[in-house]
Amino acid sequence: MSVRPDKELVRLDLKFGNIDWEKATVKQYELEKELGIWRVFLNGYTRRGFAVFDEEAMPREKLLGILKELEPEIVGEKKLTVSELAEASYSWKNILGKTES
Repeated sequence: MSVRPDKELVRLDLKFGNIDWEKATVKQYELEKELGIWRVFLNGYTRRGFAVFDEEAMPREKLLGILKELEPEIVGEKKLTVSELAEASYSWKNILGKTES
């Protein structure tokens, strides 16, 4: 199955009211198994996290439903393409960005 590089994804930045490292680990694993999730990171220590997902494959309501017990609050939202996500993931880009500043 191929994915169009211009396919639009959504990144939600989240803040949690009821989370610890164990709950974060369990929920992150649960979300990683979902087909509509592209990236997810939940940090029980900072009470923050993010999820990048395909809203067609996984509705926002389902994502927030899975996270409900952690009391999520959306603090940021951004649209990005698959190409932008891939480019942001390149380790050389992160290294070059630090040396150019």
